[in-house]
Amino acid sequence: MKILVAVKRVVDYAVKVRVRPDRTAVDTASVKMSMNPFCEIAVEEALRLREAGAASEVVAATVGPAQAADTLRTALAMGADRAVHVLHDPDPARPLLPLAVAKILRALALQESPGLLILGKQAIDDDCNQTGQMLAALLNWPQGTFASKVIIDKDKQKATVEREVDGGTETICLDLPAVITTDLRLNQPRYATLPNIMKAKSKVIKKVTPADLNVDVRSDMEVLRVDEPPKRKAGVILSSVDELLDKLKNEARVL
Repeated sequence: MKILVAVKRVVDYAVKVRVRPDRTAVDTASVKMSMNPFCEIAVEEALRLREAGAASEVVAATVGPAQAADTLRTALAMGADRAVHVLHDPDPARPLLPLAVAKILRALALQESPGLLILGKQAIDDDCNQTGQMLAALLNWPQGTFASKVIIDKDKQKATVEREVDGGTETICLDLPAVITTDLRLNQPRYATLPNIMKAKSKVIKKVTPADLNVDVRSDMEVLRVDEPPKRKAGVILSSVDELLDKLKNEARVL
């Protein structure tokens, strides 16, 4: 069985994000970029399934500019067998929406014919949490979102997914092929070793465009302006509970 894993290049989680002076987008110039943490978990789970004998090949895919190849190199260094790069230069005013990404991944899935498609549940830059669900709908495949445990039965061609819900955990059984999105508690991603990093540099990354896949990625949404959140006011020390209640009622208006 082949596993297709989608990964995304985002601003590193440790970087303090700043808005461009013209307020058109987030400033990414000279900013450290890395693989989306949820995507790292997706790659790790695919590798673990391959090591357990549930899969024979792991293919990583991404959509983005030429620099996004570095993210695919990271996936290859972790242990992925192949990589596909869908080249797309972003326009800050017309961002690539989750539906467009889902359409691209659907086209790749039809080409690669994977038995399982794994994505991070969301990206830390837009927090949309939509691509996996839309992809499953476009493919008409069953989906297991927010997975905290995945078990594959090769003989029965089924996946058992334990997923996190508001009330605790839920266990579902999916017929393969299926789409799974990963949650934080699914695994701890491995670090790429130096030999594997060197090997990844020589691996060939297949490059295609949305046009090659017959996918229209034009956005229906236009970003008019991006603003930083307002700075928090300094806290105050109150002398009594009565004063606290008064401020909550008359200033904060939460009571």
